Amino acid sequence: MSAKIVVVEDEEDILELLEYNLQKEGYEVIGFLNTKSVEQILVEEDIDLLIMDRNLPGVEGSEFVQTLRADGFSTPVIYLSAKNHDSEIEEGFLRGGDDYITKPFNMKELMLRIKAILRRTSRKIEDGVFSHRDLLLDRSSRTLSVEGREVDVTKLEFNLLCEFILNKNRVLDRDYLLESVWGESDEYQYRTVNVAINRLKEKIDPDKTKEYIQTVRGVGYKLC
Repeated sequence: MSAKIVVVEDEEDILELLEYNLQKEGYEVIGFLNTKSVEQILVEEDIDLLIMDRNLPGVEGSEFVQTLRADGFSTPVIYLSAKNHDSEIEEGFLRGGDDYITKPFNMKELMLRIKAILRRTSRKIEDGVFSHRDLLLDRSSRTLSVEGREVDVTKLEFNLLCEFILNKNRVLDRDYLLESVWGESDEYQYRTVNVAINRLKEKIDPDKTKEYIQTVRGVGYKLC
């Protein structure tokens, strides 16, 4: 599978240049001009690398990364920044960076550093195929098919369905799901579970005829 890279860069021409070169190397790229939606994409998708500017609107890039680290995110980070003093580079590493490249930068060097970090940090996804009725989840490719038809789901939805299949016919309460799927972060509430499950149900049972996931009133949810 191609690595998925998020780039946060507030200069649009630089962002477009990075997106073009990364895509040419075969990476899937998601670009942002600010940090507004970055944490959400890290929750929902399997992101392999974050390329982060530091001079950003609203929040300084290394402070944002420091917050991510405090929240438990381990996605590797390369800073790409005009802040080039020794103390600033040290600050970037201390705040959770894995590598640091100063602007102006050499594109070939950046690509080599990206490849090196991805080699070191590539996640070993547990192999195995899970099935339930006509649902089939392949953990090695992280794909889901329903009645033989591939259905596009987010990382969160995939992990949620895995948890249900591992606990077939067992009622899972919201506290359990928050801890096992979301990591029990304080920012997530019971409503988060409800919304995620409703979205998942719409994807795997759009006609509402199969009732894979049933609500057990006052308790939680069960895969049937």
